[in-house]
Amino acid sequence: MTPRIVHLDELSLRPIKADEDRIPERYQGSQLAEIGEMLGARMLGYNLTVVPPGKAAFPAHSHYGNEEMFLILEGVGEVRIGEQIFPVRAGHVIACPTGGPETAHQLRNTSTDTVLTYLSVSTTNYPDLVLYPDSGKIGAVHYDNNGRAIRLRNRESDNLSYWDGET
Repeated sequence: MTPRIVHLDELSLRPIKADEDRIPERYQGSQLAEIGEMLGARMLGYNLTVVPPGKAAFPAHSHYGNEEMFLILEGVGEVRIGEQIFPVRAGHVIACPTGGPETAHQLRNTSTDTVLTYLSVSTTNYPDLVLYPDSGKIGAVHYDNNGRAIRLRNRESDNLSYWDGET
């Protein structure tokens, strides 16, 4: 059996990109290494995320289908959970259970000169529904049998009616 082991310094970080080119300034420069799939994980996803000073890697969001956990490895920052903000530093473990706006979370690097590095672990239940409370978006994601992501994002006010386009 091939060992399912990797050392963090062997990972290849890549810039975090969404499905479009324009990334707001406050999210630019973060990097991510996907670990779970590389190791053959089946029910959990693992990522290493590196966030530059003064930035966040992702908008505040909550999952209705997947629970997340973060382990701060290096640096200082803050985590927003719902409307509350808590300071974090290396060694902190953060639980982000499923739920609505009250569980929305975001990690931000508050340092002016040091990266914030953390390990993310999450369940991989798909489809997943994701709420973005600051922008009023909601999104759904599912991975087909070929690993291709199918993503939908909109605002509730933009939803089509159930009978739209039906004759």
